[in-house]
Parts: sequence; C-alpha cells; structure tokens
Amino acid sequence: MTGSAPVVTGLGVIAPSGLGVAEFWPAVRDGHVALAPIGRFEPNPYPVTVAGEVTGFEPAGWVEPRIAVQTDRFTHFALAAADLALRDAALDPAAVEPFEFGVLTASYSGGVEFGQREIERLWRNGPEHVGPYQSIAWFYAACSGQISIGNGLRGPSGVLVADESGGLDVLAAAGGELRRGARAMLVGGAEAPFCPYAMCCQFGLGLLSTSGDPATAYQPFTERAVGFAPAEGGAMLVVEDAGAAHRRGAAVKAVVAGHCATYTGRQRFDRSAQGLLRAATGALAEAGQTPDDVDAVFLDAMADPRADAAEAEAVRLLLGERASRVPVTAPKAGYGRCYAAAAVLDVAAAVLALEHGLVPPTPGVDGCRFDLDLVTGAARPADLRTVLVLSRGVYGGNSALVLRHPESPISGGV
Repeated sequence: MTGSAPVVTGLGVIAPSGLGVAEFWPAVRDGHVALAPIGRFEPNPYPVTVAGEVTGFEPAGWVEPRIAVQTDRFTHFALAAADLALRDAALDPAAVEPFEFGVLTASYSGGVEFGQREIERLWRNGPEHVGPYQSIAWFYAACSGQISIGNGLRGPSGVLVADESGGLDVLAAAGGELRRGARAMLVGGAEAPFCPYAMCCQFGLGLLSTSGDPATAYQPFTERAVGFAPAEGGAMLVVEDAGAAHRRGAAVKAVVAGHCATYTGRQRFDRSAQGLLRAATGALAEAGQTPDDVDAVFLDAMADPRADAAEAEAVRLLLGERASRVPVTAPKAGYGRCYAAAAVLDVAAAVLALEHGLVPPTPGVDGCRFDLDLVTGAARPADLRTVLVLSRGVYGGNSALVLRHPESPISGGV
C-alpha cells in the first residue's frame, strides 16, 4: 500500500472487565475473570446462563437523555467508548476539518434489546404502540450515525456488517479512508446482545458454552473447551494519518501496519486452517514483514475443540518451528466473546500490550492441549515490536491485523 501507515492515538473501552483503559488494562493484565450469571434477563429457561455483562454503566453519565431514549444499549456503549477514545487521544473534533474526520463501526447484532421491547409492544398492543425510534435504534449503523452527529463529524462514515471478523476489517477500511484524504477516524464496534430474542438467535450457532460455572464457561485450547461465553461491550479507537498525528504532537500508541481478510464459505469455521493462514500471511506481507517478525499472537479463541484445533494449526503453519516459542494469548476468555466488537477489544488489549511490554494471560486456563506457548496465569514481560491479531466469524470470515510498536521502523500500512 502507498502512503504512511495509520497510527492509533486514542483508546476507549467499555467492557465487562472495566469502563475505560484505566480499569480494562489492569483486569486484562492480571487475568481477571469477569464472567457471571446473566442478569439482564432471567436466563434459566435458556441453555446459556453465563456471559460477560458490563456492570456499573449508566447511560446518563455518557449519553444525553434525549438521545438515550432514541437508542439501544449497544449505541450507548459506542458513544461512551468514542468519548473515552477522543479524550485519550487529546483530540477535540472541533479542531479538525469536519469533512476530514470520519466514523466507521462494525456490528453483528444491532439494537436487539430496543427491538425486542418494540416487538413485544407490537405483539401485545398493535402497530400504533410501536415507538417511532424503532426504525433507527435497531439498525446496524446507529452507532456510526450517533457518534458522527454528536461530534459534528462529516467525513467518511459507515458500518461494516461482516460477521465477527468485521472488527478487524473495519480498521482496514479506516486506513483506506485515511489514504484517500481523511485526517482522523473513530473506528470500532459495540454489541449488547443480551435479551431473550437475541439469545435465541445465538443458540442456533451451536458454539456457545452451556456451562453454568463462570470459572469454566470459557476455556479455549483446553480439553475442557465447550464453547464460548458471549459478551457485551465495545471499543473505539482514534486512528490518524501518521503525518497529521505528528503535526499535532499526538502520542502514538501503535501503528496499524497490515491487514488481510479471506472468506472460506458459509460454515462455522474453516477446519483446514487455510483461510486463517492466508489472512495472516497476507497481513504480514502488507506490513512488509515475515512470520519471523511476530512477537506475540492474540488468538480468536472460539473454544470449540475443532475450531481451536484449526486455529492452532494455522498458527503452527504460519510460525513453523517458532510456534511453540512465540507467546499466544486470548484475554477474551476472561470477559467473553463480544461478536463484532470482540476483535476490536483484542486490538485494544494488543495496543496496551505493546505499550506496557506485557503479554496478558488467558484467564481461567491452566494448560493448552496444543503445542503452542499459550500464556496463562500471569502476564509475561516481552519485548514486543510486532503483534498479530486473529479473528474469525461464525460464517466463514477470517481476518488478521498486524500492529507494530510506534518506535519500530514504519513500512507497509493498511
């Protein structure tokens, strides 16, 4: 790709592990397990009873009341995360030409909690009782729209609905907008999939953990893997053109160096591992790097025994004889898999890992059934220069993103 690589200058996180980086990173670093029995509705009639819920979040602290009543919880998360990211980047949107500052988000579920409420009104009382905001609150693009309106942004704006791996793909899309002239992009995703209607849709995947014990509900890459625990939350990043960030004196957290996505057909995952492998090799090639440059891998971690085996094989084929020595990790085992926002939260954790020189552990896991160096127990100090983030969707999408330490030589760029 031509032009300078995009850089990350701000992070905003709303997660089961904490609100904001100041809470999220210590929890991830220390391997805290934030999974708990579902509390947003009575889960006992349903097979999945444990999840990662965001606690302590009050929309009134983040969202104007008139906007809160028009929007779903997933949009509240996105608005809060965007505000945190802008603060972290020390970037006032008013200081940027509005047409050069855009918003891109990834979505998987949309505004399902709001949608269920209005569907119930329709069923019980008739169409005249359905609120007017149903038409916009459920929509996948609600987060991008509300963030852009609230911050006066008129640059490239949109939503990417590309299964779970869209959380990485949207960062590549933002890089494309920067290459075409944007100065800054707010990029990320949010999910709030916890209501009976949405959960029933998820059961059909056949990939969710039915364990009722938060300590054992999500144990990827082990003999005890029985599926993943779902989660809500999200993250937004401020991604800027490197030159623009330098001119305003921004502190650069990481370089978005390379990305690649593949599609292997409508299936839960690619058992051959070739799709994920091709995404990883393509991302490294775009970054101008080789597998020998990879210092750590943040895994997709579906926690299905066959899916874990396929991902482990992809890592083995990618890293060769280094596969048993390069640290790999899955912090999401501690707070759940947040669908389209899962990969964005992984990127946030990876950026923080680069910043602190630590590979966070895979919480609640005390071993690995594959010949991988899965970090467990405690965070591991490491000289991190290049980190690879992997993501898969449940319908055949594969994506990989290369992040580089800001002090590393810059080449490539999405």
